[in-house]
Amino acid sequence: MLDTPVSIRRSAMNLLARREHGHVELARKLRLRGADAEMIEVELQRLTEDGLLSEERYLESYIRSRANEGRGPMRIREELTQRGLDRADVERALNEADVDWDERLRELWQRRFDGYSADLKEKAKQSRFLAQRGYSVDAIRQLLDRQGEF
Repeated sequence: MLDTPVSIRRSAMNLLARREHGHVELARKLRLRGADAEMIEVELQRLTEDGLLSEERYLESYIRSRANEGRGPMRIREELTQRGLDRADVERALNEADVDWDERLRELWQRRFDGYSADLKEKAKQSRFLAQRGYSVDAIRQLLDRQGEF
């Protein structure tokens, strides 16, 4: 049980040593470990002031990680807002991310599918898969319309 500021800070730092966390996510994990909500907020504020907890780093890290897994901006946006991050901060981070979403979409499509298909059923299947991964209908349509070029 985390019942002192030192134990809360130590536990939070252990979690942060593994990977970046957002404020809401880290607070939730500490509460699950038995820490008092007020003490959590004080310690998380101290970690933020010390530069050890950063929403910006968390957003950058999360976006990069999910983009590398083939997830699109729409899915990443939804995941981050579900994790309690401010929508405006998420939008800014997605816009500032050094990710070529069209290139990521094309790479995912090439990895997953055999290539060009004139069959409408196959195109619909590909479109559904890519949309589920978080890419916009317009981006998918543009990709599938120029399939023969790849």
